[in-house]
Amino acid sequence: MKNIFKLPAFFFLFILGVMILSTTGCDNTNDSIRVGVFEVNVSPPIGSPVAYAKTRSIVDSLMAKGIIILSDEKPVVLCAVDWIGISNEGQDAWRESLAKAAGTTTDRVSVHAIHQHDGVRCDFTTERILTEYGLGGLRHDTLFLRKAIHSVAEAVQNAKREAIPVTHLGFGEAKVEKVASNRRILGEDGMVEITRWSSTKDSAAIAAPEGLIDPWLKCVSFWNKDEPVAVLNYYATHPMSHYGKGDVSSDFVGIARDTREIQLGVPNIYFTGPCGNITAGKYNDGSPERRAVLAGRIEKAMLQAWEQTEKTALSKTDFEWRTIEIQLPLASHLDEEDLISRLEDEQSDSLGKYTAAQHLAWLNMQNSGHEVYVSAIKLGNVYLLNLPGETFIEYQLAAQKMKPGDHVCTAAYEEYGPGYICTEIAYSQGGYESSDRASRVAPESEQVLLTAIDQVLN
Repeated sequence: MKNIFKLPAFFFLFILGVMILSTTGCDNTNDSIRVGVFEVNVSPPIGSPVAYAKTRSIVDSLMAKGIIILSDEKPVVLCAVDWIGISNEGQDAWRESLAKAAGTTTDRVSVHAIHQHDGVRCDFTTERILTEYGLGGLRHDTLFLRKAIHSVAEAVQNAKREAIPVTHLGFGEAKVEKVASNRRILGEDGMVEITRWSSTKDSAAIAAPEGLIDPWLKCVSFWNKDEPVAVLNYYATHPMSHYGKGDVSSDFVGIARDTREIQLGVPNIYFTGPCGNITAGKYNDGSPERRAVLAGRIEKAMLQAWEQTEKTALSKTDFEWRTIEIQLPLASHLDEEDLISRLEDEQSDSLGKYTAAQHLAWLNMQNSGHEVYVSAIKLGNVYLLNLPGETFIEYQLAAQKMKPGDHVCTAAYEEYGPGYICTEIAYSQGGYESSDRASRVAPESEQVLLTAIDQVLN
């Protein structure tokens, strides 16, 4: 029998060295999280429906951008899409596809719409109801939507393979000047007197104070030593200058984001914060020229926040994913029999039937036990908070107060199914946001949502 142990001594030293490197890592990367970045063009084809018209031109591309975070835990995916909303089984399809691509679970995937109003709607539940009543294809292009989801899933797979170590986290913030304004202007009786839409020429709406807003744009960046890997920007305002004719655009927030990406040479991702009651109406008359002006103001703040960035070391122990599932109390006006009768009514117009279908879709999802996610990523003293629906700015401000001394960056427009999630008092003040058309949840939702936010932050 041969003596297999008669090998040169240097061979054993080599093997020992390999074993040490494999267990301890090199250059401390074993203690690093890794981040991969993806972006996909998700612009609709000409003729495909967008929010308020059929696509007649692509002014600038709609993008799905995001990151995958790899650590000792299951991967986490954050994605922001230049669409108006992703709802119900549409939201489920996004989560399931991206989770499979990332090798993770759906509760660790967060997909947000940025809410541009020349963007796409994605709601397979509502589309199925519309099809049942002869209105299929008018609001959703199912074939395009499925292809877009598949393309983003493929990009997530690639991002996972190409993820690189992240050694530092950066945070900076800057004030945005003359963009956001509160859209609910109350009268002396405490009721909504003026609704300040995304654009207005009403002198009273323009002259009224900005009202309650959060003027700060927050910038979170991931670094591999001195090299930036990705930049995440957060700001709360409806992202529309002018819209509704089918000229597809990522609008002023997308233009600012893409300009910064070109200038910096680093992927930039933008998330819209809770802005159900925030628009650019005070500073936007709806003219095409204002889009560039508003984009310039956002871009300036992005640059200033970047310049104010302070870096801190980041390791796996600084990273934590927290999530909770909740059911928001249903609005009392959601009645299945009434909604079906509206869909069957031949005298009802297309918009009325579409609204009824949206309501019925959410009602059916809730009756089946469907829950929505509230989640947060903890990165040292920075928290990335993810919320459903068209939430009010008060939720963002409340979240910040829950973590004094830390940095909370809030992204809304995840599950779009509930529509507007107002504050409890807003439901007694009138206005569009709390109307039966706009909101599918009850006033009691405020406490449910605030409790969930507190749980994932604390």
